[in-house]
Amino acid sequence: MARAIQLSIDNVLAGRGGPFGAVIAKGVDIIAEGVNCVTSANDPTAHAEIVAIREACKKLGAFELTGCDVYTSCEPCPMCLGAIYWARPDRVYFGNTAADASNAGFDDSLIYSEIPQPHSQRKIPMIQMMRDEALEAFRAWAKQANKVPY
Repeated sequence: MARAIQLSIDNVLAGRGGPFGAVIAKGVDIIAEGVNCVTSANDPTAHAEIVAIREACKKLGAFELTGCDVYTSCEPCPMCLGAIYWARPDRVYFGNTAADASNAGFDDSLIYSEIPQPHSQRKIPMIQMMRDEALEAFRAWAKQANKVPY
């Protein structure tokens, strides 16, 4: 955790991005590190946890982080939380809370409040179209003999 916190501080002091750092460890070994690179990479998905997950999966040659722990300087946002669940680490440790992040100007409460809203009533309307055509991908997946489930 100390390393994740130091990464978050160093990232701010270097002017590279927001005050967030993440480390992924397997046992006592650090597999990957990440810092927030949203503004420096012009990538809204470049949160510290996502950066670290991508690096860890690449190093491990796997799309799951079974046997790994995530240490993050702040409670994960909804996007990172989703990525963490997909990556399936054993545990997540965090420093700051979502309320602390909100107080620092990183408020993700809008996203949490949007999730249960009907698609048409969200701040960014979500409009379903061409469902029958889109279902063809799922039908193809169901028939695929050599698929890798995840």
